[in-house]
Amino acid sequence: MNFPSELKYTKDHEWVKVEGNEAVIGITDFAQRELGDIVYVDINTVGQTVNNGEIFGTVEAVKTVSDLFIPVTAEVLEINPKLDSNPELVNSDPYGDGWMIRVKIADASELSSLLSDADYKQQIGE
Repeated sequence: MNFPSELKYTKDHEWVKVEGNEAVIGITDFAQRELGDIVYVDINTVGQTVNNGEIFGTVEAVKTVSDLFIPVTAEVLEINPKLDSNPELVNSDPYGDGWMIRVKIADASELSSLLSDADYKQQIGE
């Protein structure tokens, strides 16, 4: 499995790519494999500020629906428009075209609680 070292990770299997005071968020390679074939991504929080640990959307796979938890308090600026017609991008390219949301970080100090790639690998037993 792939866990890019430049990203931060959560215990809930989201990844975070910090870009100044903004971040791009998606789910990890491990999470997409556990879920199986993703058929729908439901995110309707654009323009809203979502608090750290709250649900920002859901991802639906063939056999299950899973909540998506925001890793830092942030305003949701954008949803990946490609996911409407191609939700399978989350499976095929979870760290690239399969990203889920772009956010404006409200409190950068919350980033310190995120996991490194090594810490995340240890958590999932990799």
